[in-house]
Amino acid sequence: MTELPQKARAVIIGGGVSGCSVAYHLAKAGWRDIVLLERKRLTSGTTWHAAGLIGQLRGSANMTRLAKYSADLYVRLAQETGVETGMRQVGSISVALTKERHEELLRQATVARIFDVAVHEISSAEVKAMYPHLNTDGVVGAVHLPLDGQCDPANIAMALAKGARMQGATIAENVKVTGVTEAAENGRRRVTGVSWQRGEEQGHIAADVVINCGGMWGRDLAASSGVTLPLHACEHFYLVTEGIDGLGHLPVLRVPDECAYYKSDAGKMMVGAFEPKAKPWGMGGIREDFEFDTLPEDWDHFAPILEMATNRMPLFETAGIHTFFNGPESFTPDDRYYLGEAPELGGYWIAAGYNSVGIASSGGAGMALAHWITEGEAPFDLWEVDIRRAQPFQKNRRYLKERVSETLGLLYADHFPYRQMATARGVRRSPLHEHLKARGAVFGEVAGWERANWFAAEGQERDYRYSWKRQNWFDNQRTEHMAVRTGVGLFDMTSFGKIRVEGRDAAAFLNRVCANQIDVAPGRIVYTQMLNERGGIESDLTVTRLSETAFLLVVPGATLQRDLAWLRRHLGEDFAVITDVTAAEAVLCLMGPQARAVMERVSPNDFSNAAHPFGTAREIEIGMGLARAHRVTYVGELGWEIYVPTDQAAHVFEALEEAAPEMKLCGLHTLDSCRIEKAFRHFGHDITDEDHVLEAGLGFAVRTSKPGFIGREAVLRKEEAGLSRRMVQFRLKDPEPLLFHNEAIVRDGRIVGPVTSGNYGHALGGAIGMGYVPCAGESEAEVLASRYEIEVAGVRHAAEASLVPMYDPKAARVRM
Repeated sequence: MTELPQKARAVIIGGGVSGCSVAYHLAKAGWRDIVLLERKRLTSGTTWHAAGLIGQLRGSANMTRLAKYSADLYVRLAQETGVETGMRQVGSISVALTKERHEELLRQATVARIFDVAVHEISSAEVKAMYPHLNTDGVVGAVHLPLDGQCDPANIAMALAKGARMQGATIAENVKVTGVTEAAENGRRRVTGVSWQRGEEQGHIAADVVINCGGMWGRDLAASSGVTLPLHACEHFYLVTEGIDGLGHLPVLRVPDECAYYKSDAGKMMVGAFEPKAKPWGMGGIREDFEFDTLPEDWDHFAPILEMATNRMPLFETAGIHTFFNGPESFTPDDRYYLGEAPELGGYWIAAGYNSVGIASSGGAGMALAHWITEGEAPFDLWEVDIRRAQPFQKNRRYLKERVSETLGLLYADHFPYRQMATARGVRRSPLHEHLKARGAVFGEVAGWERANWFAAEGQERDYRYSWKRQNWFDNQRTEHMAVRTGVGLFDMTSFGKIRVEGRDAAAFLNRVCANQIDVAPGRIVYTQMLNERGGIESDLTVTRLSETAFLLVVPGATLQRDLAWLRRHLGEDFAVITDVTAAEAVLCLMGPQARAVMERVSPNDFSNAAHPFGTAREIEIGMGLARAHRVTYVGELGWEIYVPTDQAAHVFEALEEAAPEMKLCGLHTLDSCRIEKAFRHFGHDITDEDHVLEAGLGFAVRTSKPGFIGREAVLRKEEAGLSRRMVQFRLKDPEPLLFHNEAIVRDGRIVGPVTSGNYGHALGGAIGMGYVPCAGESEAEVLASRYEIEVAGVRHAAEASLVPMYDPKAARVRM
């Protein structure tokens, strides 16, 4: 029986592949007093029955970087630890049965080339040659990744555990964590350790850091400490045949159009499913004695998948069934796992919710989290999987049960641009929701908020028809877009995150965390970023000074929890109160060259440039109510953001509509197409904590003359050393192709990076993209002198490049 210490630097809860990877990488980073506690035996939750598919390619550069790290680690792990991992780089093949899926695979092949992952586009005949057992009827095309692989999941975890022990970590089985202890530190909650139980024995381990790697137990464990960890288990099915003579080592095969994957192992064939509507499991909790358990068979549920598999792989007609397996796996509301420090509790870290890609992900995730813990910052941008994206309401179990019934199947669904979730909708709504719905709004969802994405015309279907080409709302977007450019449009942006910072030291505090000058006159609006010590962008926001001691910070709705956490983490000894006031005010954005005329019809206030210049806010009368009008824009036109108490929002909307029947209601797709014409950056795509503020082209929002702000030294170093890359705006010369993101930027015939975001520029007459171009030692003229193309699904299209906004480059329209 392993003796447990009374104190440790880090305690890891959970002995699946995730916990073992975190222990291994913390030990590799030089931490020795590490303790991993597993409630039963290692791998006994989900890891032991995972399929063990190791795919390198993911949807972004950094997720691919983590997956490639996992594959490389697992190749060398057996030699390092002496534990055979079963890792074989047999390659993988994904086949398409539709033209739309083939387009997706070709786009993924472009992504692979950007990220330096070996990839080959292959024909139906080539698939047959590599996979003779496959019925290739209906196969349109395929992609082959030769360095993908498969492994023994339990042995991967055991090898990681042994590697951690070899570096001095303590791993104890049959020890249940009964609680995480905490204390107050500088006004914030912080972990102090864990309480544990082993049979009749009980104890406590004091610890600086606690890491929740509890898998499907993780949500309830986190909730007991007031931490949001939204995940829910689903039943996951696969079937394994009896031995088949001459089967050999075949590549992993994915047929996503039939919701199935296949792998050969030890002379047997496995088929697994990611069915469109999954079965949530564990709603009543998980049995105390759950260990290496299976769930009841459900042939009726699996039958549609098996029927397609029998046609696709005829050997299933004659091969005997060795195992029909059903076991639980954790899924999250957005199909992405969670990493990072919980915003609610200092020192409480999370690595959980792997959505059935835990084996392929855990090696890289463990490395990244260990770096984050030991170095104080992530190794690169991890916003896609950052725990701070989780919304507090998402731990609601009814919400999770409904949502994960969909997210399991989304792994193999068509990953169309603008795809919307169908389940667990309507949780957060603007006061204008029903007004907009009655006028044709088609809603999308971000951070639980229902937001009008586009407006259907009279008699038009109010639903998405997804495609990689022009979708059914493309013409609606054009109409909305041009209304903003030539007349006036109205956006409901109530989902903006709104943070009030007030108190004696509010100005000094914000000047320390923001790069721009915040100590301005009341009524002034400042566009700024919050930077990290590397000069990377942690937040992109506006700060409005309401009074000498009160400020309003406006941030994207999706980043609100992240931004609150960053502010609270850096408050220190400053006397200021940070409050989320998002729900207190609705926001109506009136934008376009006719915006002033409309404002003058509904308000007696003066909206001239002299009385209300750009970058200022003031209280106004509007209709029969009061509001605060902010003269700023994210679309590049004259306009105001109208902040109105939620109880008066409907009245103000009706007053605007009555006064300006010509006003066009506009959705978020149009907001995005307008902003990209102006080359306005979008946080999470164009700018992240990995992107230096100067290379992002946002140096105009930095005041290095102001001493003491976070990131100042990094800005000064970059100014001296020069830029190594620049943010560039692109316009395709052919008006037909579309850009979304992750298309390849090709400079003088060579891929230099991905398009970070894209949309269609209706006023500019073509698809617009943003992206970084390496430029070490080059002038602006030299960057622009190159020949640029954008590769879309393997086809290269000529592109115009610019370092200034192509639309209204001197910003004359916003100051009309």
